Amino acid sequence: MNTRLTLAALLALASTPILSTPASAQSEADIDVSEERLRADIDTLVGFGTRNTLSVQDHPTRGIGAARRWAEAEFRRISQECGGCLEIALPERIIQGRRVAEPTWLVNVLAIQPGTERPDEVVIVSAHIDSMASDPTDATTDAPGANDDGSGTALIFEAARNLSRFKFPTTIVYAVLSGEEQGLYGGKLLADYAEEQGWTVKAVLNNDIVGGTHGSDGYVDNEHIRVFSEAVRADAGDDQRADMRRNGGENDAPSRNLSRWLADLSESDADDALSVRQVWRADRMGRGGDHLPMLEKGFPAVRLSVAVEDYEHQHQNVRTEDGVFYGDVPSEMDFPYLARVTRLNTLALARLAQTPMPPRVTADAAVRPDTLVEWQESDGAARYGLFRRRTDDAAWERVREVPAGTTSDTLELRGDDWIVGVSAIAASGAESPVAAAVPGGAFYPLANSE
Repeated sequence: MNTRLTLAALLALASTPILSTPASAQSEADIDVSEERLRADIDTLVGFGTRNTLSVQDHPTRGIGAARRWAEAEFRRISQECGGCLEIALPERIIQGRRVAEPTWLVNVLAIQPGTERPDEVVIVSAHIDSMASDPTDATTDAPGANDDGSGTALIFEAARNLSRFKFPTTIVYAVLSGEEQGLYGGKLLADYAEEQGWTVKAVLNNDIVGGTHGSDGYVDNEHIRVFSEAVRADAGDDQRADMRRNGGENDAPSRNLSRWLADLSESDADDALSVRQVWRADRMGRGGDHLPMLEKGFPAVRLSVAVEDYEHQHQNVRTEDGVFYGDVPSEMDFPYLARVTRLNTLALARLAQTPMPPRVTADAAVRPDTLVEWQESDGAARYGLFRRRTDDAAWERVREVPAGTTSDTLELRGDDWIVGVSAIAASGAESPVAAAVPGGAFYPLANSE
């Protein structure tokens, strides 16, 4: 079974396709998100035995080194099929610290699809290729890591196969990370690399455990995907947090508005699309993922994860104990569900790579019966959407649209009772997330945005 994306829908978002077939033929074709390819990639990943970051680096078929080299080769193969459209980068560093007793070589594998108009404007999809058994420092025991996080890794390759055939105004980065299980080391390396490149990071979609539907308590949910987003910005200082308390901003970090945008996208997709269940915390209780270092840099980032987790089939040595099977193996996964998660990510990447950056927005509403909204223009915007949201509401409500060149408007709203925001809309109709007119609402690091 394949979950399919209509090419016509993508053509409405992307610019000139690389494919050589006529546009009329393309509009009748489909792009496939293939369960079979997802399954094959996960079988390949499991076949490396263990992908623990501390495992062997130089073995041809086992360990993190072999897995990483396979990921690089797969990206290069995809790039060859699209005429060299992907640039491969291998950021690396030596790590040592929590769960890494000895200095260890860490390498991320990135495939960069440059934008045709604003190449420094970037959307990132990420997942970690490393796996772990019951002990995160055990570098020799088999650790299949099928769902955690073979599922996210396979998703990235499938998204790259589909979207690499198109050109977009802004850049897509497909990021396969290492060192997550030892302390988010790959996420930190990616965040540092993005900063060093001078990228304007529009959004980070971190996919971690996205291929299962059965909980350890027997509960089943194959209709939702959880999206975790932070409330107060991780990169805010004391003065900025105080400003958020005074003037709003506790529920409008850019990652929170990226989460709202994803929820809207899922509702507007086809009948078989997953529904986004927004979880308004940075990650699961007491746990973390590779999006957290991105948030610390001030980059908008969310974590996508299954609606219900199965604790017997993650972070466990493969075994049967007291009649219970433990182990993160492919047979415990739901591949039709993973295909639907891949579909949502692929649509989101296509849309985000087409949208302009959300504008920087301010509001003047103190001691007055209306609200003056002002914003800076966004490159590539054909018009702007103005939004309002009561302070106790979850979702935005569109007020109106105004043409490019407009940088202010007055809304008949009492600012004490409402949050206001602005989106940027491309000529294609692709619309950015809403940037809220509150302290910390801009989709830029606070150090250089406010």
